[in-house]
Amino acid sequence: MPAEQKIKELGIALPEVPGVAGLYASYRPFGENLVYISGCGPALNGVDTYLGKLGRELTVEEGQAAAKNCMLNALAIIKAKLGSLDKIKSVVKLLAFVASAEDFYQQPKVVNGASRFLADVFGDDRGIGARSAIGVNVLPGNIPVEIELIVELR
Repeated sequence: MPAEQKIKELGIALPEVPGVAGLYASYRPFGENLVYISGCGPALNGVDTYLGKLGRELTVEEGQAAAKNCMLNALAIIKAKLGSLDKIKSVVKLLAFVASAEDFYQQPKVVNGASRFLADVFGDDRGIGARSAIGVNVLPGNIPVEIELIVELR
């Protein structure tokens, strides 16, 4: 099923394209058909949705929702640049940073929120790529999750 149709079927509206918080490009094509999306946080439409560390202020489930929001922002960037999510051939790599309490070790479970969302939109074959889930001490603005994405275009 085309991604645009699947998004509508899931009742999902992409947020506004998030602004950049520094001197960088949020979208950078490279190679033959690849696109790199800089780290996206979970704020939607300029409103902080989740703040704090996993294992302290936030549960795994809240972290998964924050990770999904990161992907909503990444897809909003891609759609704004390309006009359609159907131009995505596959997810190549997802790199996630999870702000974690010192004794929190469930970063992969948190990032499953992003991976599951991409699989729901693109299907397992196209939506699940390589992945890293890294625990960090802090992230900008006290956000709990920041995710970078590399996709291959048709």
